[in-house]
Amino acid sequence: MGAVVMALLLYLAMDVTLHAYVIGADLSGIKSTLFGNVETFEEPILIDSLLLQVHVDLFMTLFALLILSSIYIRLYAKTSLMKIVLHTLFLSGMTAPVFLLLAYLWDELFVYFWLGSFFLWHVVAVLLSLMIFRRLNFR
Repeated sequence: MGAVVMALLLYLAMDVTLHAYVIGADLSGIKSTLFGNVETFEEPILIDSLLLQVHVDLFMTLFALLILSSIYIRLYAKTSLMKIVLHTLFLSGMTAPVFLLLAYLWDELFVYFWLGSFFLWHVVAVLLSLMIFRRLNFR
């Protein structure tokens, strides 16, 4: 299980790196990727590329959430904080790709919601992974 948690930590780091490369690392880069930029002659991202990114995000996030939550529930089943942490992790992880799609299709305001939920689920997942890793007994 330690190797799985280490692989999940690597996945989380690479996921942030991938999104910084594909979508953008700052707010202006994200907006120019999604909506284009007339001044620099940048075209917005194609809808098929965005749908592919959202599809992969949902799929990989679900796998990471299932693995993390199953190990976390096994190790921390008696704590009252468990439900709050898992619900926060699941809701932020599943809404992040949806907010990205809504930002592209509907309103620029959803970029902020995407950023918030994207970083929230990554931070909570990293903290959860570190809690799990600390609790594992390596003998």
